[in-house]
Amino acid sequence: MEALLRWRHPRLGLMPPGQFIGIAEENGLIVPIGNWVLRQACEQAREWQPPHGDPCKVAVNVSAIQFASGDFVEAVSAILAETGLPPACLELEITESVLMQNPEIPGRQISDLRSLGVSIAVDDFGTGYSALGYLQRLPVDYLKIDQSFVKEISGGANSIRLVQAIVTMAHSLGVKVTAEGVETEEQMGVLRRLGCDQVQGFLLGQPMPLAQAIRELNARPERLPLAS
Repeated sequence: MEALLRWRHPRLGLMPPGQFIGIAEENGLIVPIGNWVLRQACEQAREWQPPHGDPCKVAVNVSAIQFASGDFVEAVSAILAETGLPPACLELEITESVLMQNPEIPGRQISDLRSLGVSIAVDDFGTGYSALGYLQRLPVDYLKIDQSFVKEISGGANSIRLVQAIVTMAHSLGVKVTAEGVETEEQMGVLRRLGCDQVQGFLLGQPMPLAQAIRELNARPERLPLAS
């Protein structure tokens, strides 16, 4: 599961993050908002942990300002302790451009976060620097291939070769690959053949409120019932 932030504005309706995150970063609200989202996601994920079988992992996006704040690692540690969520059930998503601004600083932050037991994903991979070399210095767990690449894999050999190269190089570094924006069975089939580890997108489920997510997950016979 991935926690997605939306603002239910009293006049403008449901607003996606692109319409207000920039403002929150400018006025200094992004850190408390980010910590609130992280706490909410961890609390819910703790409710969802089955007594047996595979754990339910939740992914949370981290803004550049939140990640760069001096006490981010301490905040994550405190939230995990307060909510009781096992660290292995939390994945933090950080964009490639943030990691490349000064790789040494993110490298220390990532090492500290992973020492807590948290996984780290590079989000929207391919939209920024697209240089896999820095992965040798940054101990990340997942690359999330941007949906723009996934959209093109149905249309030609060049796009397939590009995704194949990302998967092969990531695996050679011990990094798993998640494909974003999967919308068709054809895309799913290609990604499976290329050895992609995970997929997400409208083919599997669209963004939805918590109550609907619980209903849909409980309707799947392979899942244990989830708490609301």
